[in-house]
Amino acid sequence: MGAKLAHSLSKLLCLAILGLITVSAQAADVNNIRLWLAPDHTRLVFDLSGPLEHKVFTLDNPDRIVLDVERASISADPKKLNLAKGPIQRVRSGQNGSTLRLVLDLRHKVRAKSFELKPNDQYGHRLVLDLYEANTTPSPKKTVKSVDPVAGRDVVVMIDAGHGGEDPGAIGPGRVREKDVVLAIARELKRLLDKTPGYRGEMTRDGDYYISLRGRTGMARKRNADLFVSIHADAFKDPRAKGASVWVLSPRGASSEMGRWLASKENSADLIGGVGGVSLEDKDDVLAGVLLDMSMTASREDSRVVAAGVHGNIKQFARMHKAYVEQAGFAVLKSPDIPSILVETGFISNPGEASKLKTSSYQKRMANAIYKGVLEHFSRKPPAMTLIAQNSAAQQRVYRVERGDTLSVIALRNGVSLTELRRENKLKNDKIKVGQVLRIPAS
Repeated sequence: MGAKLAHSLSKLLCLAILGLITVSAQAADVNNIRLWLAPDHTRLVFDLSGPLEHKVFTLDNPDRIVLDVERASISADPKKLNLAKGPIQRVRSGQNGSTLRLVLDLRHKVRAKSFELKPNDQYGHRLVLDLYEANTTPSPKKTVKSVDPVAGRDVVVMIDAGHGGEDPGAIGPGRVREKDVVLAIARELKRLLDKTPGYRGEMTRDGDYYISLRGRTGMARKRNADLFVSIHADAFKDPRAKGASVWVLSPRGASSEMGRWLASKENSADLIGGVGGVSLEDKDDVLAGVLLDMSMTASREDSRVVAAGVHGNIKQFARMHKAYVEQAGFAVLKSPDIPSILVETGFISNPGEASKLKTSSYQKRMANAIYKGVLEHFSRKPPAMTLIAQNSAAQQRVYRVERGDTLSVIALRNGVSLTELRRENKLKNDKIKVGQVLRIPAS
């Protein structure tokens, strides 16, 4: 009888232990809350001790967002969040049995989107809550029309500081963060461009917040950028790895992007060819493919020229990872009609390079190298209808034909008529050759 009782008690104890293990495995603690303010949304990140289940809903009068987290508790203090700016007025928490309820009192209506993130090298489990402005009622789709170019406009350079917000990028010795280093370089590059007549720098981000990769290239298209420059800092598991590098889109990356564009109805309504470009929306598949191929070929050629110039400028003061411009399928390089380069300013995982990258003097030196490369390219090949093109036409009366040039584009870029350009160079037709020197008539 005693043995039977002991066996029963042992069985009950085992079941109880298993039950506790199951509960503890499913329970999660919210041990930290972080807040990021971006121009178009607010992001809340909840650091968790483990995975969880949640649901989000909104309440009116007054406006609130409610987040219910099953089998969870909270050790973080929501009162420590800086809510001086943004749509959130206050964050409250309460426990209803095993369910944790977080209530966000709002200043105005917002649209909420939530998702969970698995652990990575820097963070454990996370729950992300993005709040977007609610007054975004979808409007009927309109056909995109060509943008009329403005004579004497600025050359627009979209400057992309990599990572940001929840994504710090690589972290080097002394907790040097890639997102901070590249933002400082990007700001300096913008300053240099903005003080130069005929140029304007635009930033994908000018603060500590995250933007998706496609969102970055989308911003460049909306601003009619003539060049996209993405700035990063490399990292590797071996701290001895070092050297800056400059990248352009690989042929394989270009091919896959062309397929994505041609397959997407959403993309087909976008303009290609930059300012004054054309839409693929009303073109048949063959013509759309030809136009897209021409646009991407021209932008890739310009990308290689700009990248080579920037590479040469950086190697004057920094060690280069490779002696040539490298190629990869980075998402931020995939605009089919915007020349795009990516600059890895050095290995932040290398103690020597990290100590340089965190200094203002080195950041300015890196920005100046990129700036000089940009000016060198556009002084040789200014975009049509820009102030740089007009000044170039007034000062330089000869032009050497480059790959991708057409006689009509050269005439437009230099502010003369096609007929005048033919007459000045005694041309019977519009055929020209790479390297051919053309005389430019007075405009």
